[in-house]
Amino acid sequence: MTTATSSPARRRSDWFKENRNRFTTLAILVFLLLAAMSGVERDDWFSTIMQGLSVGAITFLVASGLSLIFGLMDVLNLAHGELFMLGAYVGWTVYTRFDTVVDILVPLLILSAPFTLLPLWRRLAAAIGSTPLGRRWAGLGLLAAGATTTFVSVTRFPLVIWDPGNFAMSPSNFSVQIDLGTLAPLPPDTFGWPAVIAILATLLGGSLLALGFNVLRSQIDERTVVTRKHLLGFGVLIVTAIVLLAVKEPLNEWVFGLSTTWRFFLAMVVSVAVGSAAGALIEVALIRPLYDRPIYQLMMTLGVGFILIELVREVWGRPEFTMSRPAAFNGTGPGCPGEGLGGFFSGCSTLEAFGSRLRVYNEGFVILAGIVVLIGVTLLLKRTRIGMIIRAGVQDPEMVEALGINVRRVFTMVFALGSGLAAFGGVLAAPSIGLGTGMGAVFLLSAIVALAIGGLTSFPGAAAGAVLVGLLQQIIIRYGQSGINLPFLDEPFKPSPTLVPAAAILLMIVVLLVLPAGLFGRSER
Repeated sequence: MTTATSSPARRRSDWFKENRNRFTTLAILVFLLLAAMSGVERDDWFSTIMQGLSVGAITFLVASGLSLIFGLMDVLNLAHGELFMLGAYVGWTVYTRFDTVVDILVPLLILSAPFTLLPLWRRLAAAIGSTPLGRRWAGLGLLAAGATTTFVSVTRFPLVIWDPGNFAMSPSNFSVQIDLGTLAPLPPDTFGWPAVIAILATLLGGSLLALGFNVLRSQIDERTVVTRKHLLGFGVLIVTAIVLLAVKEPLNEWVFGLSTTWRFFLAMVVSVAVGSAAGALIEVALIRPLYDRPIYQLMMTLGVGFILIELVREVWGRPEFTMSRPAAFNGTGPGCPGEGLGGFFSGCSTLEAFGSRLRVYNEGFVILAGIVVLIGVTLLLKRTRIGMIIRAGVQDPEMVEALGINVRRVFTMVFALGSGLAAFGGVLAAPSIGLGTGMGAVFLLSAIVALAIGGLTSFPGAAAGAVLVGLLQQIIIRYGQSGINLPFLDEPFKPSPTLVPAAAILLMIVVLLVLPAGLFGRSER
C-alpha cells in the first residue's frame, strides 16, 4: 500500500531529476534576457520584445517545416530557405501581378494533366527497352523530346510579365504602383500559334515527360489500370485551363478591383499551395531514391537551393524590392496611431502601447500567424487521424504498410506540409523585410540555430528556439543603438550588426554544451 501511494511521488521526483538541467538552463536564459532588458530604456523594452517575437514568428515558420521533415523523416532539407524565398516571390506575384499568374497557370495545368494518367504511362513504359541500358537511353530521349516540345509550345501561350531591365516594367515600379493604388492589369498578349495547336502540343510535351519519367524508374509498378478517378483528374485540369483561358480578362479585372487585404490573403493561399507542390515534387523525384544515403540528400537539396536562387534571379531579376502592406494594416490619417493594445484592430499602420510605437502588421499579424500555425500543426499531429498515421508511419512503417496505408504518400505529405509552412513564412515576411534572393539563406541559418536550441525532433522546441533567437537578435540590435556600459570602458560598447547572427550561434553553443539534445529534444540512449 505504501509503495502504491508513493509511486506517483517517486515518478514526479524522477521526472524533475531527469529535467533538472533543462529547467536550470531555461531559468538562466530567462534571467539573462531580463538582465539584458534592464539596460534598455523603459519606453523601448516593450517594442524590443514585440519585435523579437515578430522575428521569432517568421523564424519559427521556417524552423517548424524543418522540424517536421527532420523529426519525422530524418531528412535535413538545405533547400528549405529557398522554398521560403520562393513563397515570398510567388506571394508578391499573386498580390501585385495576378494577370501574370493566370497566364502562367493555363499552360501549367495543361502540362500537368498527362501526369494524372500514370497507370497508362506505366503500361507503355513496361514495353519500352529490353535492357537497363536501353531503358535508360529511351527514357532520356523521351525526356529530351518532352522538354523541347514543352518549351516550344508553352512559349507560344500569351504571357504578360514584368521586365527587370526596364524600370517602368520592373517589379520595383509595380510595387510602388500598388502602394499608390494605381496598379492595373497589363495589356493582354496573344497566342503565337492557334490556341488549339498550342494546347495539343503542350499536352504532347507533358505526355512525353510523364512517359520518360516512368521509363527511367528502376521498377515498373503493376498498377496499370486507368480508372475513372484518373480520367476525372485529367478532365478537371483540362477544363479548368480552358475556362481560365476564356474568362481571364474579366477575372483579372475583378481581382484587381479587390482590396489589397483580400489579395494578400489570396497570395498566402497560392504561396502555400506552390510551396507544398514544390516540396512534394522534391521528395518524390529527388529525396525518395536517397533515403538510405543521407549525404547525398544534403548534396541534392543544396543543389536544388542554388537552382531555385538562379530561377528567381532569371524571372524576377537580381535587385531587391519591397512588397506593400495590405490596406488593413497600412491605415493612416485621423485616429492614427492607435492607442493601447486595441490599436491592433484600429486599421492603422502603427499603434502606441506602454510608451512604445509598434507596427500593426509586424508586431501584430505576424505574431498571431505564428501562434495559429503552432496550435494548428500541434493539433494536426496530436488530435487527428492523419497525425496518428504520420507518427505511426515514422515509428513502424512496415506495420502501417501492412494495414493498407501508403507510407510513401504519408512521407510526401509531410514534406509538402513542411515546405508549405516555409512558403507561408516567406509571403508573411515579404511586407516586413522586402524581397531578395539572400533572404532564404539568412532565415535558414536562424531556423537551424533555433532547431538546435529547442531540439531537432521537437516541434514545440522549434517555437521556443525561434523565440529565443528572435529576442536575442533584437536585444543586440537595440544595444547597437544605445550601447552597453562595460567596466573599464569610457564609452558604451555598441555591437555591430555582424554580431547579430554570431550571438545566436553563441547561444546555441552554450545550450548544446549543457543539453546536447536541446531544450526540448529527446536524448538518444
